[in-house]
Amino acid sequence: MNTTLRTAISAKRDDLIALTQDLIRIPTLNPPGRDYRLICEYMDKRLRKHGFETELIRATGTPGDSDKYPRWNIVARREGKRPGDCIHFNSHTDVVEVGAGWTFDPFGGEIADGKIYGRGACDMKGGLAASIIAAEAFIETHLDFAGAIEISGTADEETGGYGGVAYLAEQGYFNPSRVQHVIIPEPLNKDRICLGHRGGWWAEIETKGEIAHGAMPFLGDCAVRHMGAVLQEFEDKLFPAMAARYTDMPVVPEGARQSTMNINSIHGGEAEPEEGFTGLQAHCVPDSCRIVIDRRFLIEEPLDQVRGEVMGLLEGLRATRANFEFELTERNSVLPSMTDRDAPVVRTVAEAIEQVMGKPPEYVASPGSYDQKHIDRIGTLKNCIAYGPGVLELAHKPDEWIGIDDMIDSAMVMGAAMESLLLKG
Repeated sequence: MNTTLRTAISAKRDDLIALTQDLIRIPTLNPPGRDYRLICEYMDKRLRKHGFETELIRATGTPGDSDKYPRWNIVARREGKRPGDCIHFNSHTDVVEVGAGWTFDPFGGEIADGKIYGRGACDMKGGLAASIIAAEAFIETHLDFAGAIEISGTADEETGGYGGVAYLAEQGYFNPSRVQHVIIPEPLNKDRICLGHRGGWWAEIETKGEIAHGAMPFLGDCAVRHMGAVLQEFEDKLFPAMAARYTDMPVVPEGARQSTMNINSIHGGEAEPEEGFTGLQAHCVPDSCRIVIDRRFLIEEPLDQVRGEVMGLLEGLRATRANFEFELTERNSVLPSMTDRDAPVVRTVAEAIEQVMGKPPEYVASPGSYDQKHIDRIGTLKNCIAYGPGVLELAHKPDEWIGIDDMIDSAMVMGAAMESLLLKG
């Protein structure tokens, strides 16, 4: 790594801290999707000062987009002095709900013990800030670079990315003729390269019954009991089958190297009473019970098999259990994604990590999906990884933080990668 660039990034430490704090202090909560325009305008103002041409793009008509909560994205591009490859740093700007248990102001950007605290600090405004600082320092120290640098801030990754990267990919922003290398600064630890992620299948299952008086349940049909039979089938057959399947993908943590399923929610019978209601519920047999399942599957498992396995258990119950009726509604599905370890961006970032940290990287895959899925499947760009500062296990937790030294180290790696890819010719 060029000593001048290393010095330039180190000199921007205070700027990196202030930038990260500013980003955290914009409460881009999703849902519902607050302040997307505000954070895009903030990035627009900053990046234009460093010679980037910017576009603010609303993902009109995508899930969640409305006049009250429009889905705004920004794509900024800085052209080099001569033809060459384009390297794109993509970060999502949305953050999840705050939740309970905080001892720091979730949107304060407070500093303690070399860490910046706040919702989104780790996931992933610290990574966004590191990529901006790395790009600015690189441009200042290498005025004659080839190709182009792009930085994007995109919406809705936490709810599927359809108002962000998916929309941009559909519009051609990740076409391989426009962009050749993509780094997503998700918090997978600064010495790791994340090659991809597992797949996901989300569905709602409803069991049907017949309402009757609770004192005479034999005159009705309890949908909750039918759902109990579904859950028992899962316990007896599906969970053991999933636990026996392992992937060759380097998924972390270890427990995610097998197939998993979470039951996100369950509800049956009368609606929950309004807050403050002190009366008793009516005495009714529930005629409906619903669960939402979150099935994470391996690259070795076809999606049709994942669907069919659940459907087969439900059909089996319909054939053997009296009056069992159900409805299954698919909510979403995401295929696994995996970049080859020999891909140019992987080799480049691996060499940069060795230069900066003096050791080879660990190669991992993510237990959950992120926006690589859209760059891969819609954009057809395979040369994409996640690499960024932050501890994965802190994402979505109270007192989320990002280490300042970790951001500096990651910015160094990003800078070294740009040197390798953009100083050719």
